[in-house]
Amino acid sequence: MAKYIVKRIFYILLVMLILSFMIYSIYSLMPGDIAAQTATEEVKNSHGTLKYEDRYAYWQKYYGLDGTLVEQYLRWLGVYPFSDGAYRGLLEGELGKSTYYNKPVSEVIKAPMKNTVLLNIFATILGLGITIPLGIFCAVKKGSKRDIGIQVGTIIGYSLPTFIIAILFLWLFSIELRIFPVSGMITPGKNLEPGTWAYFWDEMYHFCLPLIIMTFCSLGGMTRYVRASMIEALSMDCIRTARAKGVKEKVVIYSHAWRNALIPIVTLVVGWFLGIFSGSIMVENLFAINGIGRVYYQALTNRDNDVILALQMFYIVIGLLGNLLIDILYGFIDPRIRVNK
Repeated sequence: MAKYIVKRIFYILLVMLILSFMIYSIYSLMPGDIAAQTATEEVKNSHGTLKYEDRYAYWQKYYGLDGTLVEQYLRWLGVYPFSDGAYRGLLEGELGKSTYYNKPVSEVIKAPMKNTVLLNIFATILGLGITIPLGIFCAVKKGSKRDIGIQVGTIIGYSLPTFIIAILFLWLFSIELRIFPVSGMITPGKNLEPGTWAYFWDEMYHFCLPLIIMTFCSLGGMTRYVRASMIEALSMDCIRTARAKGVKEKVVIYSHAWRNALIPIVTLVVGWFLGIFSGSIMVENLFAINGIGRVYYQALTNRDNDVILALQMFYIVIGLLGNLLIDILYGFIDPRIRVNK
């Protein structure tokens, strides 16, 4: 197992290196030049005392944009020195500087990252806590009126776009019922001190409706996957044998069938989890939540390449580590699978 994990980590690093170069190359072709923008503003404020060409060359060296594309990429990665001989890049913990916020990327994404991860972890726990029992129930009660009703509901939820569901829930719970706030993260006028319990609970109160929306939007697809996987597992010969031997129905369902049904479900969990993250982009913008989704949208809108690159790498890391976790879990779920080679 340890040998397999080490090998997979090596492959992950190799894939990250290839993908990071591809992403950097793509975004380097996008319109916009931070060195030109900075030089133009500096020359404009100097009232003609500075030359644009000199300042442009200076800022190109400062931001590491001089030289070939490979040299620029290696500087961004942190393995090639800048013109001043210093190493500062991704491997050094330097993610670059945001042109929109005018501060380091690490400072820009620190608080939004915490909010997004918190929101998505709760959405994942709630989603799995609802879809797994619901999918098992539908599989066991296949063809019943309750199963048909749940299937109709999941198809509707699966078919509707996230922003449509968000607008409907916003109208119902915030405008009509007035249970939750329309947007924001903190109640205006309360003057709560950050770090206190009152501040935390007020923030959680504002997270309630976005969390409900994200959980609801994730229910349809996963419920149907769990149901289909359980129906297939319940039709296996070993399940018929267990029932013929007089094994209790609960043991048959939750021990024998569920373990066999887990294999295809685990495969889908990472993609489903990433789908929740992508869904939070819409929700965070709609509810004005200071999260990664909103920062990512603003970075794309304002061509803030350093922020975009940092967040793209974040999603890549989640995807690669998630696939590694799935392969490791296979060995625990199904004893026939061994991941030691």
